[in-house]
Amino acid sequence: MPARVELTRQIVQNGTEVLVLVGWKSGASRAVLAGTLALAGCSTTAPRSPAQTAGDRAVADSVYAALNADPTYFYRHVDVRVEDGVADLSGYVWSADALYQARQIARQVSGVTRVVTSHLELEREGHANGPAR
Repeated sequence: MPARVELTRQIVQNGTEVLVLVGWKSGASRAVLAGTLALAGCSTTAPRSPAQTAGDRAVADSVYAALNADPTYFYRHVDVRVEDGVADLSGYVWSADALYQARQIARQVSGVTRVVTSHLELEREGHANGPAR
């Protein structure tokens, strides 16, 4: 007897769409579909509220200000994006010391929980040498 397939879509209170399995007879089929749906469900994130976006923007502005206040290094070519407290620095710096100092400065800003510099490039004598590690 073939397995009965019934899949319904429900919208829960916060607006997230959920797929619900009903009436599966085959345990293997149920496990495969459940795994597939779990992966599909992980690919979407809840929409960010205006307050979260404004908070991240304020933290990013604070990181910009702290970088630009540094008397030793020039950070005008560094862009900052913050999401959920994670500061992502991109652009370029002129030395490894400047890169390490940028990380340190960003870590010290209130609201920053982690700093990512994988999009920050190290340039020497005006030539790109690839992303910093």
